[in-house]
Amino acid sequence: MASDLDFSPPEVPEPTFLENLLRYGLFLGAIFQLICVLAIIVPVPKSYEVEAEPSEPRSAEVTRKPKTTVPSVNKRPKKEPKKKR
Repeated sequence: MASDLDFSPPEVPEPTFLENLLRYGLFLGAIFQLICVLAIIVPVPKSYEVEAEPSEPRSAEVTRKPKTTVPSVNKRPKKEPKKKR
């Protein structure tokens, strides 16, 4: 009975070019996803432009006037409700 068992490793065919391409493409995609997740989790220091000239007054924001809402051309004015008799 022991002589009937075959313990030799199974024959595995050599992977084709497309299988290798798919395999390494999946690895690259997984690495890209990990980099994207780490970019979200790890805080990045602010750029030097924010701290470049803090002494400059923000005159553009101070002198800006609030915008008045202009009704758009596409919208029709609301109809007044009719009076009931």
